[in-house]
Amino acid sequence: MNPVLRPLPFTWRNLARRPLRTGLTVAGIAVATFLFVFVESMREGVRRATEAGAAETELVVYRRNRFCPFASQLPQSYERSIESVPGVRSAVPVKIVVNNCRASLDVVTFRGIPEGHYLARHLEGVRMRSGSLDEWQTRGDAVLVGAGLADRRRLRAGDRFDAAGVRAWVAGVFESDDPQDANSAYAHLAFLQETAQRGGTGGIVTQFNVQVDDPRRIEEVAMAIDERFASDQFPTSTRPASAFVARAARDVVVLVSFAGIVGWASLVAVFALIANSIALAVRDRVRDHAVLRTLGWTELGIAWIVVLEATLLGLAGGALGACGAFVALRAAHLTFGMEGVSIEVAADPALAVVGLALATVLGAVAGAVPAWGAAHREIVQGFRTA
Repeated sequence: MNPVLRPLPFTWRNLARRPLRTGLTVAGIAVATFLFVFVESMREGVRRATEAGAAETELVVYRRNRFCPFASQLPQSYERSIESVPGVRSAVPVKIVVNNCRASLDVVTFRGIPEGHYLARHLEGVRMRSGSLDEWQTRGDAVLVGAGLADRRRLRAGDRFDAAGVRAWVAGVFESDDPQDANSAYAHLAFLQETAQRGGTGGIVTQFNVQVDDPRRIEEVAMAIDERFASDQFPTSTRPASAFVARAARDVVVLVSFAGIVGWASLVAVFALIANSIALAVRDRVRDHAVLRTLGWTELGIAWIVVLEATLLGLAGGALGACGAFVALRAAHLTFGMEGVSIEVAADPALAVVGLALATVLGAVAGAVPAWGAAHREIVQGFRTA
């Protein structure tokens, strides 16, 4: 038999002899690994939403010193002035209506955009799950709903959708990799303006989404836009889209940063659980190890039995926790929403693999010290201690 696999029958029997201890250890490792994968998924979602790329070309023009979409009001007439700024390719007025400005797991975000070809260009490459863009264009009260929002609210094409004081008709559901798209409902700008004004004249938007010609000039263009409206009744604050999301999600960013400490602390708990369990197991099996040494097992063979047992505990608990976290995140469709932006906690198979690998490696490391002690104990001492 392969010398690496030779101790496997002994290891299985050792684990089965103490089913309660083995079960509790595996359960503890699973909980800690679940927590680690969950927290790291949150951190990855924040990183994807707030990390700027070298080719970022989108700016968000917002009302200065305003945070919630309810408070940010800019005249739609700013569109021409913004487009006249050197370096600006296009400026799109956007009206945003949300049901809750604070951090929540069920924020409904309506994004009113002007009619024309903007939506078709913006949603290029997305996958329509049901309905179509043509149906959205035929009705003034129609919305196109991202798959994340549709899954949370169980929406499909043809349904009526009522939230945040807006009653709309679902023209289609689309799938997008962008969390801002996946958790939004796109409506006609005029419809959302009139709905928000309750029959008023409209003409007010929440923000402008601006595309610049050269990503290297993005900060320069942002400053030029703010300088243009600095003395107006409605001064602006312009940021790159990723920086805008980071500012809006600042509370969640702080929360996730703290949760990261908890996630890594859970791995310390994995190490402690396995080390404690193996130390107890080695103490119970002093005579067994002495007998094996008498039968010709080497010190290395005894040490490998102990390390293999610790590794299997880490592997079993890590697999249970990592798979549990992946399935839970996949089923839950968790999305943090605040101030009209979304941060998605997506199920990432790579993070589940990392959690499993770390639990397994920590198991092997945690078993190293007890293994060294078991291997270097004298045979006579083993019989006397037992």
